[in-house]
Amino acid sequence: MLNKMKQWRNQNSLSDLQERILKIKELQVPSHVAIIMDGNGRWAKKRALPRVAGHHEGMKVVRKITKLANELGIKTLTLYAFSTENWKRPKIEVDFLMKLPEEFLGTFLPELVEENVQVQMIGYKEMLPTHTRNAIEKAMEDTKNNNGLILNFALNYGSRAEIIDGVKRFLKDCNSGIMNENELNEENFSKYLMTKDLTDPDLLIRTSGEIRLSNFMLWQLAYTEFWFTDVLWPDFREDHFIEAIEVFKNRQRRFGGV
Repeated sequence: MLNKMKQWRNQNSLSDLQERILKIKELQVPSHVAIIMDGNGRWAKKRALPRVAGHHEGMKVVRKITKLANELGIKTLTLYAFSTENWKRPKIEVDFLMKLPEEFLGTFLPELVEENVQVQMIGYKEMLPTHTRNAIEKAMEDTKNNNGLILNFALNYGSRAEIIDGVKRFLKDCNSGIMNENELNEENFSKYLMTKDLTDPDLLIRTSGEIRLSNFMLWQLAYTEFWFTDVLWPDFREDHFIEAIEVFKNRQRRFGGV
């Protein structure tokens, strides 16, 4: 009897979720959603597990949310996977995190190809271990002709470094005569950032209850809508993602106007 009740609840919950998905698809969804995936370590600690167990569980959530974002017609999903500051973590944890892209893409790359998802990356790729870099580059190569969702990993990424490097490249072009300092404006400077081929995020989601940007896309998030949740990333579900989009759709974006 209890099992039947549990099965009925699961079916009813799925039906509610599908109904919400259909309603969302009738509206204009955000073109670009960015997520700070936070709380893997705390999720593991609550269960007396090593921190790496939380990271592994979080990888499964990436697959679910990627599939849902693609189903909803979102154009770009940027996931903050590893920051330039994360190298300060214990070596055993960093080594595990550097193996996750290889495991994730090795397992799900055929599915991403089939789903017409294109893998991209922002961050300092040259500083990654060879096996991590090879996994990312293979995924980018194998999906480069796909024209569905862009799954953009921010890996070894730091926004302040990105901005400083953009300034340096602009000054270099000025010194070589390609650009003139009088041509510096927001539009032109954006072309010197790692996201030059992407639109700015419409919606930023951060899990785990932390309310800060953590050096993530500081330039690009100027007019982005923020949605924070106490849910830890390994516990983040499709209905949480739908809720964030529902909240986004009810906000008025004025971009500095009235």
